[in-house]
Amino acid sequence: MTEDAVLGGRLVLRQPRKGHRVGHDAMLLAAACSARPRDRLIELGAGVGAAGLAVAQRVGDLALTLIEIDPALAALARENAERNGLAERTRVACLDVTAPPGEFAAAGLARGEADHVLMNPPFNAAHNPSPDRGRRLAHAGTDDTLRRWVETAAWLLAPAGALTLIWRADGLDAALGAITEAFGGLVILPIHPKAGAPAIRVLVRAVKESRAPLTLLPGLVLADADGQPTRQAEAVLREGAVLALSAD
Repeated sequence: MTEDAVLGGRLVLRQPRKGHRVGHDAMLLAAACSARPRDRLIELGAGVGAAGLAVAQRVGDLALTLIEIDPALAALARENAERNGLAERTRVACLDVTAPPGEFAAAGLARGEADHVLMNPPFNAAHNPSPDRGRRLAHAGTDDTLRRWVETAAWLLAPAGALTLIWRADGLDAALGAITEAFGGLVILPIHPKAGAPAIRVLVRAVKESRAPLTLLPGLVLADADGQPTRQAEAVLREGAVLALSAD
């Protein structure tokens, strides 16, 4: 295990030394969430709790639920909530995101209870999975993984609730296909590793039952020509700045 400070030390996370590790994706996902005080936020596939806890650290009185299939990671998520002073506002459910509604209900999760859902679903093909179980669970999905995760998000969200996810840029077409049946008002933010390079990730925000049109925002560039973090990337990844994917 290691203890790692993120967001410029605002959050300290205990996590496995090997396997899936907290990276930029989790902090970008947290920055894209428009939660407000007293909102109810659920993170699907939370791992050690990085994204959800980052939002809870930023937003006072937020009620947070972390859902994670791996019991060891779920235990670390509980520990991380405690070590960051967020335990009273955080519950952790060890649960498969694709489980039927009855299992969610048995875990105390009700249909339509969330104002926001965050997720970073597994987005690599499962035909050549990592031998490390944690990395495999975090990264390897099937052809219908995203669709099933989006269905769970739609079940958990109240009408007009917001789904925020991070996904591969080259899989944006699959993401749009999975999201648009139950969601509208999509806002898409491309993430570029450096200026002039193709996007490697997209952040997507969608609103349940919305009929608003899609908005494509100017991209976020992570590094300049010398490989140094851009000012905007530093503000988000170290200073906890919010990415405006909402007109709220």
